Amino acid sequence: MPSPLDQIRTFTALGNRILANEGVLDAFGHVSMRHPTNPTRYFLSRSRAPELVEPADILEYDLDSNPVKKTDQRLYAERVIHGEIYKARPDVMAVVHHHAPAVMPFCISGVELQPVMHLGAVIGPKVPMWDQYDDFGDTNLLLVKPEEGASLARSLGDAPLVLMKGHGATVVGSSIQELVFRAIYSCRNAEYQFMAKVLGNVSPLRPGEVEKSSQINAMPTANFRTWEYWSVRLDKAGGGLPRAGKKRVGTSAKRASVAPTKSRKAKGRAR
Repeated sequence: MPSPLDQIRTFTALGNRILANEGVLDAFGHVSMRHPTNPTRYFLSRSRAPELVEPADILEYDLDSNPVKKTDQRLYAERVIHGEIYKARPDVMAVVHHHAPAVMPFCISGVELQPVMHLGAVIGPKVPMWDQYDDFGDTNLLLVKPEEGASLARSLGDAPLVLMKGHGATVVGSSIQELVFRAIYSCRNAEYQFMAKVLGNVSPLRPGEVEKSSQINAMPTANFRTWEYWSVRLDKAGGGLPRAGKKRVGTSAKRASVAPTKSRKAKGRAR
């Protein structure tokens, strides 16, 4: 019988893989979960592409984003995103940072991301935009200092997600299932808003519609139904977690055929 912490490591690995399979994460980005009984700890993978993350990769950190146990593993440079949000938001139990193509046009243009469909209500009535330049001037856009993570957390406020100018998005949830639901449907919402604008008119949801839709979307039936669905899609794609005693490098044969090229392009500073 797996222990609660073993389950956390499994769920964290699955969250990474599901979001990679659904096109939210690529070689970069990362998913974390807060410790279920110790709110001053969280779990995050060593520096590895999300599609390849396994439970054994998941390390435990304090809220200053230092590993609880000494390790020689390479770590994500931007782990302060997670630690500082957990400090600022006691209600948050899971975090993902991503650079999904669906949201990048909004991060680049500054056009407001708005809820335009009932499932898109997961983004809330207004999505904040964080510009690193405002507090830190010219940077390489990575968040590697605690003060940078804290600035992002302040911009997030009590919202479900925050866009990051020229960089991507950070999404939070009260569970890993809610986080994955919100991350995926916020991207779908961005796609539909973009397409509606091409047609000439964007009609966002009314505040009351956002509130009522959000209540439905937060129900366990919605979160667990979609988690099961995306888990099956992951398995069908060949990207599920390796079975006990069987080593697998996390991708389908089709994806594995191009993995070496991707890894060469991804060389550089761990994120």
